[in-house]
Amino acid sequence: MRDLRIVFMGTPEFAVNSLEAILEAGFNVVGVITAPDRPAGRGRKLNESAVKTYAVSKGLKVLQPTNLKAEEFQQELKELNPNVQVVVAFRMLPKSVWNYPEYGTFNLHASLLPQYRGAAPINWAIINGDKKTGVSTFFLDEKIDTGEMILQEETSILDSENVESLHDRLMEMGANLVVKTLREIAADNITTEPQQESDELKEAPKLTRENTRINWNSPVDEIYNLIRGLNPYPAAWCYLENSTDELKVKIYDIEKITQDHHLPNGTISITDNKIKVAAIDGYIIVNEIQLPGKRKMLSKALLNGFNFAPDAKMR
Repeated sequence: MRDLRIVFMGTPEFAVNSLEAILEAGFNVVGVITAPDRPAGRGRKLNESAVKTYAVSKGLKVLQPTNLKAEEFQQELKELNPNVQVVVAFRMLPKSVWNYPEYGTFNLHASLLPQYRGAAPINWAIINGDKKTGVSTFFLDEKIDTGEMILQEETSILDSENVESLHDRLMEMGANLVVKTLREIAADNITTEPQQESDELKEAPKLTRENTRINWNSPVDEIYNLIRGLNPYPAAWCYLENSTDELKVKIYDIEKITQDHHLPNGTISITDNKIKVAAIDGYIIVNEIQLPGKRKMLSKALLNGFNFAPDAKMR
């Protein structure tokens, strides 16, 4: 068995589970690399990453470089002397970093690669209405999410699932896959496969203001998938035209009804204390919504104090 000296790289909560699983499996983590503390909130108080918080609680050495190519950081990395590096939800690494360890640097990605390379694979799998997704480990190379595949596991996407519940399931699956990958490396039992390129690959670009807006001139299923694929973060949005007001609203929990109707798309109807919005082939029932400057609330609570004009619509 190889004696592994692991450097772990990650930032958000998604990565914490993998680091925790590595430690619980008894592996030797010689250092953790995460994002620098950043000011957040109204008081601009410095906020540390979820990975740093956890690593410090376990007494691990933490590095927070602003520049991964800087000579100072490269020297610190050499002093840690890792022979394998694990990357989970971190930034792109220069070759001098990912190529340093003897046994390589591998990444955990929350999709069935080569599908959904990019920043937001969990969101886009739901947005596109996929029925399955999974987690993959692969060795890093010069490009983004293209390296030699190591291990992969898949799971079904439930029709009612939102990105939060799928994120949490993939977080657990991914942590287990990271440990399996390390055990294979320790046993010198790694076999890899090149990723198969295809013209039919779907991408997972960064979520922006433009690609998170709801288009009410779309089929109900497309709108339903977009909203649940962005619930709770960053949330799908649109404009609510209510009399002379135009409000930018975020929509969270929803249901769908497939039904023929003759209403213009985006028309709002209030029936049985529910907000229904017309789309091409049915309605979206809005169960949870957020108005500008307000907290998100249940639609029933909103209807207690908010009046929709007779010609109110979403656009």
